[in-house]
Amino acid sequence: MSKYEVIIYWSDEDKAYIAEVPELPGCTSDGLTYQEALSNVEVIIQEWIETAKKLGRPIPKPKGRLLFA
Repeated sequence: MSKYEVIIYWSDEDKAYIAEVPELPGCTSDGLTYQEALSNVEVIIQEWIETAKKLGRPIPKPKGRLLFA
């Protein structure tokens, strides 16, 4: 499990739970259940980090909860 803050909420428009990682721009996922959204976003976080490394981009350090709220 990553140490990045994950915000999960229900979207009536998408009929799914949306999981966002505010510290990693564009890092979002969804799922039909809360647990599925969390599981999916953990995969996306790892892919985001791998892609950033390949492109030589900086990877933000996790800063903790409610930084962006």
